[in-house]
Amino acid sequence: MRIGTSNLHDSALELLFKRQSDLATQQEKLGTGLRVNRPSDDPIAAAQAERDRVRITRVEVDQRALEVQRNALSGAESALGDATEMVRKIRELVIAAGNPGYSAKDRTSLAAQMTSMREQLFTLANRADNNGVPLFGGLGSGAAPFFDAGTGVVYQATPGQRAAGSNSLPGAMNGQAIWMDVRSGNGTFLAALAPANTGTVWTDTGAVTSLASLTGHNYSIQFSVIGNLTSYDVIDTTSATVVSTAQPYVDGAPVQFDGLTLTMNGKPANGDVVTVAPSIQTNVFKVMDDAISSIENASGNNKLTQAVTLALAQVDSSLERLLAARSQAGEWLNRADTITSVQEARTLSLEADRSKAEDLDMAKGISDFNKFQTGYQAALQSYAQIQKLSLFNFIN
Repeated sequence: MRIGTSNLHDSALELLFKRQSDLATQQEKLGTGLRVNRPSDDPIAAAQAERDRVRITRVEVDQRALEVQRNALSGAESALGDATEMVRKIRELVIAAGNPGYSAKDRTSLAAQMTSMREQLFTLANRADNNGVPLFGGLGSGAAPFFDAGTGVVYQATPGQRAAGSNSLPGAMNGQAIWMDVRSGNGTFLAALAPANTGTVWTDTGAVTSLASLTGHNYSIQFSVIGNLTSYDVIDTTSATVVSTAQPYVDGAPVQFDGLTLTMNGKPANGDVVTVAPSIQTNVFKVMDDAISSIENASGNNKLTQAVTLALAQVDSSLERLLAARSQAGEWLNRADTITSVQEARTLSLEADRSKAEDLDMAKGISDFNKFQTGYQAALQSYAQIQKLSLFNFIN
């Protein structure tokens, strides 16, 4: 068997180039820290790494959107906190206005303070986030959601609330439900004094004794004073029927009929009337406006007491709405923290999968580099020896 000198040279060069290529490839891997630098290195691993990078990018996009929503909800929660404190201060002024030692001028001064706070409440309701989006815009509104018309405040945005998703939260709260959905009176019915009353009778806001017995009708409690005897008739004005008649009136005693009860105080005059009507929907701003107007214009201690009693009940109802909304905002902010934690864990998992698919094991990479370097040096030395293999070197 004969082997030509040129064949030996070609084989040696081919081995040398292969060792050099292997060494260069391994050097590139060490430089980039990647086992897969191009799809041809490992198509399956490259595809898996690309899928993981796409998922990581999607998580990052979701997280950026969540941060915008978190900032908006944080602003809404802060606005509701400020509104809650404002309503509490108004409540304190309502209580102060009930002091019988205060003059009409004192109550006018209190009403002016309440008016200023009511205007601040309106400003808080129209507060926007850093992007100019209203915090209480419901399902969407570029303009301020609340408009103070001559007949009262109206909600001009789209009522409703976007649902919270697994990776997202509403970017605005439902201003209609928070600010515009307050029930008048005690939440079930409203007791009021007739404007023409001349006696000193007044009533509390009342309570429900039996839901099953409630009719939802309007009633009129009419007083009759004959000598030293004071009595009252209860008339269902909706059905035009008499519920009870000639009932003796006792100062401070409850009056009960059709599933509700009222406690009346003072001395009614003949012909005085207390009306009872089902609660209607009102709003935080009208509650404040009514409280200011009734306190400022109340004439007589009984009417002032009636005004303060009603105002406190409705202010408390408004306060409950704001507190409930603030609690909801706080719950969403807690959920945002949970979502962030889940997204961070998911990102770490995806990053680990991507690293497993394409990153280089540095210890193994250095070991392989040393191996390829040794192989390359051996190939060089082998080629140097093969170059010396020539017949002319042995001819004298």
